[in-house]
Amino acid sequence: MTSQPQQQLPPNDAPATCPTPLGQAPALLSVGVEEEFLLVDPVSRTVRPGGPQVAAAAAATAGELEHLVDTELTRYQLEGRTDPHTHLGEVLTELRSVRAALARAAAGRGLRIASSGSPITGLVAPVPLTPGPRYAESLSLFRALDDEQSACACHVHVGVADPREAIEVSNHLRPWLATLTALAANSPYWDGRDTGYASWRTLTWGRWPVAGPPPYFESPAHFQELVEELILTRTVLDHGGLYWDVRPSHHLPTVEVRVADAALTPEDTILLAAVVRALVATALRAIRAGEPAPRPAPEILRAASWRAARDGLTGHALDPLTRRLVPATEQVEHMLRTLSPALHRSGDLDLVRSHWERVRTRGGGAERQRAAYRHRSSLHDVVDHVVAATCPTQALPTAPPGAPAGQGGPQ
Repeated sequence: MTSQPQQQLPPNDAPATCPTPLGQAPALLSVGVEEEFLLVDPVSRTVRPGGPQVAAAAAATAGELEHLVDTELTRYQLEGRTDPHTHLGEVLTELRSVRAALARAAAGRGLRIASSGSPITGLVAPVPLTPGPRYAESLSLFRALDDEQSACACHVHVGVADPREAIEVSNHLRPWLATLTALAANSPYWDGRDTGYASWRTLTWGRWPVAGPPPYFESPAHFQELVEELILTRTVLDHGGLYWDVRPSHHLPTVEVRVADAALTPEDTILLAAVVRALVATALRAIRAGEPAPRPAPEILRAASWRAARDGLTGHALDPLTRRLVPATEQVEHMLRTLSPALHRSGDLDLVRSHWERVRTRGGGAERQRAAYRHRSSLHDVVDHVVAATCPTQALPTAPPGAPAGQGGPQ
């Protein structure tokens, strides 16, 4: 990466935890993560169906992790998740274990799992949908929108039990959503070509009627009235169809941040989880201190989201509050400086500093995918890199120098 931030996080000379004033955010909020994965053929490197069978095999052999694996919308996909934890080391351990269980089950059917926000090669439309009444209803309502939904995301849940506070946290997080998109961008390829975007998944999800940055909600009643209207008018199927980048969970006492691509490595996921928890903790302290949330215009938030999806960490970010373009890495640094007190209180500052330094030096997921391509101009190499990063125990045959590279390449 060529862009270097001018400022670093403050030196770690503060105590790992700080007293939490009465009535403000607790030092440790619970965190749970959902990750979506693609299934790929180890020879052709293209996406292949098999999600229901692999999920069933993983559940049957995963023991106490059985409840942490599931199917997804398409048969190209799987889902792994964690239980809620207050210590991120426990989240990381569970992420690795779930990925390993899914990888073993996939290998048993001659497949591999790949953590990329989008399919790199293979026929991606129309997708083979997973059987079930909900998915059939989705196809009936949304039609061709379902055809390309083999994109994979990473969702972070942070424990917020009070519904009013959950709505207000959503308001406070809106200015930072585009920065999270850039930090987590990991979907530059789609259907055998480089899209020119760092997060093509963000663009594919942006076509849905209820997606992207959420509105500013005046109250829980405002939120509930809007959701009821969206359901009544068949704009969404139900509460689970609210695809905003952040939302109060409809079935858990959490705020769910849905803006990120599926991350290459468990360590990338943990960086995201730590940052999201710090954002929520910072928002709660502001809410309990009576500080209003910023209200950038929806048009600016949408523009910032598009710019983050295009540039990732290598270009520029649109700061929704100043309405100015700044280097994307500087915008991430600004966010981390803002979150420094919350990261101190949770004991996550060293973790975030070390993982951010790694990402800033080596590049985000999109940059690492493109670096793998540049080695031999081969999309096979990109798939191999993603598979190995997803779960290092997975093996793929080595592609010979003359192996087909797939159609297209970086533009």
